[in-house]
Amino acid sequence: MENQATRNRPTERPEERRARLHGRLVIAAVAGCAVLGTVLMLLPAEHTVTRAPAPAPGAQALTAVAAGVPAGLPELAALIGERESQVRRHPGDAPSWAVLGTAYVEQGRRTADTTFYVKAEDSLRTSLKVRRSAEALGGLAALANARRDFRTARTWGEEARQLEPRRWTTYPALIDAYTGLGDYKAAHRALERLTELRSGPAVMARAAAVYRDRGWREDAAAQLADAAAGARAPAERAAYLERAGQLAWERGDRDDALRHFQEAVRIDPDQRAAQAGQGRALAALGRTTEALNAYRTALAKQPLPQYALELGELYESLGLGQAARVQYDLLRAAVERAAAGGADEELVLGQFEADHGDPASAVRRLRAEWLRQPGIAVADALGWALHRAGQDREALRYARIATDKVHGGGVRSAPYAYHLGMIEQASQQYAPARRHLREALQINPYFSPSGVRATREALAALGDVPDEGLPEEDGEGGKDGADEGGTAADAKAVTPRPYR
Repeated sequence: MENQATRNRPTERPEERRARLHGRLVIAAVAGCAVLGTVLMLLPAEHTVTRAPAPAPGAQALTAVAAGVPAGLPELAALIGERESQVRRHPGDAPSWAVLGTAYVEQGRRTADTTFYVKAEDSLRTSLKVRRSAEALGGLAALANARRDFRTARTWGEEARQLEPRRWTTYPALIDAYTGLGDYKAAHRALERLTELRSGPAVMARAAAVYRDRGWREDAAAQLADAAAGARAPAERAAYLERAGQLAWERGDRDDALRHFQEAVRIDPDQRAAQAGQGRALAALGRTTEALNAYRTALAKQPLPQYALELGELYESLGLGQAARVQYDLLRAAVERAAAGGADEELVLGQFEADHGDPASAVRRLRAEWLRQPGIAVADALGWALHRAGQDREALRYARIATDKVHGGGVRSAPYAYHLGMIEQASQQYAPARRHLREALQINPYFSPSGVRATREALAALGDVPDEGLPEEDGEGGKDGADEGGTAADAKAVTPRPYR
């Protein structure tokens, strides 16, 4: 039944009726949108977040290169391609030239292709011509370190520091340069400044290297464990795991070393240093076939002279002289290629010549190397070459520099102790010879197939030599205040800073 309002309302025209219905639809739509918006606001966040766009090619490598940390090879190649295109379009782009040059350094280091070092130098010097910057100077310092030209690295690094004292990425290159020159106090000062400016995985890994050189193994291992746990990219984490594996190897823990090396390769199959590390650990475990395969894999993609020397010595220990000679030929060729790219591999060549070639040639090469960069690795190699050349009196001087717990940095090295002990035996200093040979086996009883055998034979020949009247060894609670099992906090001279 119609009500009164309906009877009294005038009859609507069709167009008026359509307009009234349209208005109702608009009101309903607005109300519906409001309800839907309220519902969406109440839903969990993951249902409303828009997925971020994929990062640009090489973005991860750019972050790594800028921070001076290892980068994955595929990402690194993408970054290089992108920056090469950029500088072709904009040849006055100094920052891009600096990034490109630093990326070339990392590519050369990861692949042992020193032609990248030539490209790196061209790019970095081009950047400097356009605009003098700490980025380009720091890249040149990193390049010089990669070439083992530590004096030049120190020069470039100190210039970069003077230009921008608070640029934290300059200090790792300075630490490497000071260490290569045997200036461990300067290396530690640079580390202290670095920790004032920055914290995080890259700084922890750098601290670990300094602590290792001072003989603070527990602190070094702890820093590397934290660095690996905090690393953001697979290549960075794999690099820190490889260094942790090397620490484990140096203290003679074959199984722990192998675990670290294997995990590093699993995370980053291009981690060739870890593959070579697997070769060392597997050989010590008696898994010879696997060891040979690991070394071959590492050499195929990163043909470093050091890997060729280790593989050749492994072949030689197995009585495979011809296979060893093939590796030694590859070593010489790798040294020549490195020299063409401005890299200095005279240390490895001198080590090879001392044991497998011409000791007199080794002495000449290593004397020149000592004048260029008097680090403890060169001191040890020169001392051993002099011994092999029959010059034991002078050999003792360098062997003691390499093992000195104060001036030598404090590093605990089985090969260094072995060399010193053998030189002392040849010099008829029988009691210290026995002590240092025993120390070599205590540090790492697997340090070298031939070296371990020679050590045991020398100890058997020495017999029971009395130690009365001999000074206490620094390595067991001596002058430096920190022994092998001690920590950095035990030493008064330097205290590690906490990392946040």
